[in-house]
Amino acid sequence: MKKMLIVYYSWSNGNTKKIAKMLQKATGADIAEIETVKLYEGSYQDVVDQGQREVDNGFQPEIRPLAYSAADYDVIAVGTPTWWYTMAPAVLTYLNSQNWNGKTVIPFMTNGGWPGHVIKDIQNTCKGARSICEMEIQFDPSGGDHMETPNAKVEEWIESVKRSCEQQI
Repeated sequence: MKKMLIVYYSWSNGNTKKIAKMLQKATGADIAEIETVKLYEGSYQDVVDQGQREVDNGFQPEIRPLAYSAADYDVIAVGTPTWWYTMAPAVLTYLNSQNWNGKTVIPFMTNGGWPGHVIKDIQNTCKGARSICEMEIQFDPSGGDHMETPNAKVEEWIESVKRSCEQQI
């Protein structure tokens, strides 16, 4: 199996973290959470509004160093919630700080019914990487933590990731 790292950002309900942990449990990959240096504060709506401003302005917040370096891995699964139809700004910071040449990226995202262009944005940002096994997972459209995407579909995706890593990638 190719050496895989799962990198994710998760904020309100931990939905992206939940999916990242499911993938990690099934693959045995190393896992690292992207964390901003300055934490988001205020109500849910305050953070939603701040997130919209950040996305609109292409803001890339400073992030804490991760325990693992993407340079040491062949395959990097990248998980993000949808923030205004794209990836969370912290994920953009992470992606722009890496050299993707020769890597394989597995983009996955969580959303409340508005997937936007997150997967395409991840693929476009990871220049030089090959993208496989992309996945969109929908949760409760009211912002909750109930997964709307059937669990069987998520399990099929995880199996396809495992198969891809076990083959040649």
